[in-house]
Amino acid sequence: MKKIFLPIILAMIFTGCGKENVEVEKIPYVKTQKINFENVNAENIYSGVVRGRYQTNMAFQVGGKILSRNVEVGNFVRRGDLLFTLDSKDILQQANQADSQVSAAEAQLKLAETNLKRYRQLFSENAISAAMLDQYQTNYDAAFANYQNAVALSKQSHNALDYTNLFSTADGVISAINVEVGQVVSAGQIILTLVQTAEKEVEINIPENKLSEIKIGTPCEISFWANTEKVAGVVREISPMADSTSKTYRVKISLQNLREDINWGMTASAIFPAKNSNGVILPLSAIYQTGENSQVWIVTAENKAALKNVTVQDFSNNEVLVSGLNAGEIVITAGVHKLREGQEVIAK
Repeated sequence: MKKIFLPIILAMIFTGCGKENVEVEKIPYVKTQKINFENVNAENIYSGVVRGRYQTNMAFQVGGKILSRNVEVGNFVRRGDLLFTLDSKDILQQANQADSQVSAAEAQLKLAETNLKRYRQLFSENAISAAMLDQYQTNYDAAFANYQNAVALSKQSHNALDYTNLFSTADGVISAINVEVGQVVSAGQIILTLVQTAEKEVEINIPENKLSEIKIGTPCEISFWANTEKVAGVVREISPMADSTSKTYRVKISLQNLREDINWGMTASAIFPAKNSNGVILPLSAIYQTGENSQVWIVTAENKAALKNVTVQDFSNNEVLVSGLNAGEIVITAGVHKLREGQEVIAK
């Protein structure tokens, strides 16, 4: 009897030990995000500044010492208002000198004209040769050319005298002044900046990865930090070259029906509709990259992990804009490299 029961007892012992060594796989909890398109990037917003469409850097056409200044930064001026004046003493002397040269040239011209008339009379009486008459004709022509040159120089000198006064070329606001009274300036040196009040616009800067979405004529909506009203805008100009520091492109937007209380320098935001309305924003950790293919893990109806191909449209910081997902799908957003196809998971 003992020999019969011994194998049975040993079999029971070994069977019990085998059960203790079997490891039961734990179902992992995964962090997920349900796709409902509420997090769609429905619009692109860029900060900007209100500027005048026409800004003129004004300068004197002659050099000299600044004698008076009639404006301050922020002053509104009308077309024709006197802004700055230069000391005109030296230029006045140059104009007087040019007038004297005109008088001298005029006297020489009159003498040459009188001689020419006299010798023409003598030539008609056969008292002189044709060669001598030609000489006096040449003297007259030279005197006349010298007179015209003196008159032109005199006009130039008097124009320079007028250039010692700097007048406003349009209605506008003084946005910057670069010189002070007593300072000696050269011709063409920027004295001030005049922002014309005829038209205002908003200037923004866009990154290069968004440049393809914005064209000249693209409509947008402009909001202002100073009030809650919004106005319509249209892209008027796009810089052909990126800024060397920020690597962004300057875009100018024309405004429509702008309120008068919107002043230069105010903060504005340009709102553009998103080009890709079927995209959805996910954490960058949700992307499962295999070679050139971008995929995400989704939780099936059977609570199992399955890979799905997506298209990456854009990314920034720790977020990524993708397309190819359907509303209601549940995407696993963390620990994606530890999963396998068909693995059972618990969505959290």
